[in-house]
Amino acid sequence: MELRQLECFVAVAEERSFTRAAARLHIVQSTVSATIAALEKELASPLLVRTTRRVGLTDAGLELLPKARVALDAVRDARDVVHAVQGGLRGTLRIGTMSSLGPIELPALLGRFHRDHPEVSVRLATAASGGGSPELIAALAEGRLDLAFVSLPGQCPATARLRHLTSIRLDLVVPREHPLAGRATAAISDLADEPFIDFPSGYGNRAVTDRAFTAAGLRRHVTIEITDIAAGVDFVRNRLGLALLPRGAVGPDDDLTTLDIADADLDWPISLATPAERTPSAAARAFEQLVDRHLAERS
Repeated sequence: MELRQLECFVAVAEERSFTRAAARLHIVQSTVSATIAALEKELASPLLVRTTRRVGLTDAGLELLPKARVALDAVRDARDVVHAVQGGLRGTLRIGTMSSLGPIELPALLGRFHRDHPEVSVRLATAASGGGSPELIAALAEGRLDLAFVSLPGQCPATARLRHLTSIRLDLVVPREHPLAGRATAAISDLADEPFIDFPSGYGNRAVTDRAFTAAGLRRHVTIEITDIAAGVDFVRNRLGLALLPRGAVGPDDDLTTLDIADADLDWPISLATPAERTPSAAARAFEQLVDRHLAERS
């Protein structure tokens, strides 16, 4: 059994596609197919179920996958040790992120990390529309990401370790002529029966608002779902509903007003997630340390 065979197997298992696995490994698809076939022949067992729509794992493949990941992690750690002796980090760091991180300046973080560790290739993946933080957690568990910025109010999933980074208050955004616009604060009961603009279920800020309304015993009508905070501001500006958006999302604006909902827990948490069952690479640990320094400098 060769290391390259395990790399191909894990890539196909995680990507659920020979084409995507080949792109990830920077080799042609025929090479991936031939490598997997050789591994299956050596083990005398099929590892993958191939259909016209997707690639799945056989029972043997399911048993092999975690062992293969452990083996690849051990090889990665050995490389990290050698590179550290040689004076620098190398490899690939795969980071997942939500569409918005509030005060966390991800481009600045990535730029600083690149200057500190120019030999590390960083791949950034944003949660797809509707997937939100649960999608990022699944990608961590499947080995497709090394770290992810997520928002998961409530219980931490068993497949991830969460490090709380910051919380952002969600403020109510209303048009200037709205009856609440002249007030500094309002009660959550004042929002009953209002049309709302919000993120899809699965997004952290949607979970925060849903929990707040449930705790107050109120139903809420979401008329428009968005995946971008700026779009939420624009929809409110065009009188299509109200929105609870991160504090600071609306600057000085003659057309809109923001106010605090004083009697509700509307703090939106942001965390850095790592896989619970995998040892982070040296590059991942270095990025975590950089995030800590970045936040400390701005506190």
